[in-house]
Amino acid sequence: MTPSSAPSVTPWATGLTLAAFALAVTVVTVVAFGSVLVGISPVLALVVNLVAGAGVAPTLWVWSRVPLWRWVVAGVAAGIPAGWLILLAASL
Repeated sequence: MTPSSAPSVTPWATGLTLAAFALAVTVVTVVAFGSVLVGISPVLALVVNLVAGAGVAPTLWVWSRVPLWRWVVAGVAAGIPAGWLILLAASL
């Protein structure tokens, strides 16, 4: 058998849907946990969010090389700062 020389087709509709879902889940999670932590201590909310963001980064880096998971990575990578901005706006 010879390998196919045709380039693979990128599933944009499915991928963007998956990325949008990952973004929405990430934003809701960050805002929900952050708003509860802000009620306890704003410093605690900041520290926990920074540690969680830094902790998920290595996993996202590895997953970004897998074709299916790169869409989830894009959604989560966009959702974390978006959640932080929404949390910051809600806290002010």
